[in-house]
Amino acid sequence: MSEESVEHRPLVISDPQVMRALAHPARVEIMDHLNSTDSAITATECAEIVGLSPSATSYHLRELARFGLVEQAPSRGDARERLWRSKARSFGVEAGPDSSQEARAAQETLIEVYAARDYQRIREWARRLGDESKEWYDATTYGGSVLMLTAEELTTLNEAVRELMRPYRRSDRTRPPEGARAVVVHYAAMPMD
Repeated sequence: MSEESVEHRPLVISDPQVMRALAHPARVEIMDHLNSTDSAITATECAEIVGLSPSATSYHLRELARFGLVEQAPSRGDARERLWRSKARSFGVEAGPDSSQEARAAQETLIEVYAARDYQRIREWARRLGDESKEWYDATTYGGSVLMLTAEELTTLNEAVRELMRPYRRSDRTRPPEGARAVVVHYAAMPMD
């Protein structure tokens, strides 16, 4: 598979083993980087991003490959260099009401890893908020709403939000405008009791 043909459809994960393999903070960061840049990187390059040693990162990449989430990419010319890339641009987890208790538990664990990471990002943003330029301070938002929706309306809302974000999903091959920064968008929509 050439680098240009990396799948852009979401990979649906329903296997509890795969969910558990992904439910590690370093693996979540590795997948986020590979999916957001659409690039191939070495374990050493990845180590700089996730803050681990190259050998630890290499282990995590091999585990992600074992579960079909990443794959080796063609070399950049140095045959000794091992490059890795994501097998899909994004993924979703599916362990619904008809899934096994094991699958639902694995999904819950994976969601907790993501929620902890997202909360940490929000805390880091709050700590540096006063250091941002007025332009970025004014452009940033944090908030939430409680809406009264049917399941059909929630599905429509989710699709609309994904469609709004689509043009801004840029890979290494799509040059962002001058002044662009990496911006994390947290979005969650779920029924409350």
